[in-house]
Amino acid sequence: MTTALHERAAGRTTADGARRTGRRRGRPVVLFLAPFLLPFAALYLAPIGYTVYQSLFRMHRSGLGLTAPTQVFSGLSNYATALGDADFRGSLLRVLLIGAVQVPLMLLLALGLALLLDARSTLFKRFFRLAFFLPYALPGVVGAIMWSYLVAPGLSPISAAARHLGLHLDLTSNALLAPTIGNMLTWGWTGYNMLIIYSALQAIPAELSEAATMDGCSAFGIAWRIKVPLVRPALVLTTVFSIIGTAQLYNEPAILHNVAPNLPSTYTPIYAAYDAVNANNFNAAAAESVILALLAFVLSFGFLKLVQRRGGSL
Repeated sequence: MTTALHERAAGRTTADGARRTGRRRGRPVVLFLAPFLLPFAALYLAPIGYTVYQSLFRMHRSGLGLTAPTQVFSGLSNYATALGDADFRGSLLRVLLIGAVQVPLMLLLALGLALLLDARSTLFKRFFRLAFFLPYALPGVVGAIMWSYLVAPGLSPISAAARHLGLHLDLTSNALLAPTIGNMLTWGWTGYNMLIIYSALQAIPAELSEAATMDGCSAFGIAWRIKVPLVRPALVLTTVFSIIGTAQLYNEPAILHNVAPNLPSTYTPIYAAYDAVNANNFNAAAAESVILALLAFVLSFGFLKLVQRRGGSL
């Protein structure tokens, strides 16, 4: 009996000592993480939480509107209103369609450029690497302004060249607005994605390509059978970034609206939320922003799960 009591007391003492040791070891970890966690919580998590909070309220006006409006709890009514708005639903669908076409084409082009830069026979690699990356180095608004002049009716050299061929080409027409914006996105972001893929290609051991060459494999075979499979993580990363970036589409349609009045202020979800802010409907804008964030999360997380289920292949 006495022995059992001693053993239990010793066990409790050991457990208490282990807990105290764990606390002492955990303190330096918390101190090291604090410089990151505190600004992250203040500048990222807090605004997200406040946006979600604001989306659950609405402004109530009484009488003739002469008194200040009051904020009342409305639950999910702002979300129901946003999803019931045909223009907002159309903006979500429009972004999905642009992304479904533009993102794969852009990543294929970025992969092709990265493989060309990585090839041994390519000359002036530094020049082409800088030339491919240069569009991304320009601010997005500056690039959108430049493209607005290139596609504006009456100013576009592209439309002028088409007229010489007997064709009427209006790049700001309703039918061509989505391809025009997709082209602007591809021009601006292909170099960025190319650089990520090219960096992954540089990490591939040269011995693999040399061994394949000795076995009689062609340059195309080396690229397809060795290089592309080994840069799949980089392709997954760029795809996720592109999905999130497409969901946040704003600069291009906002600038293009100056030369294309037919482009509505609800063309993309963020554009629609900004339009709601201009109308002083901050609660509706908060709800639309949360819906867009959830859409981007579902698409990116769903893509990652699909890749994991397929064993990391695209």
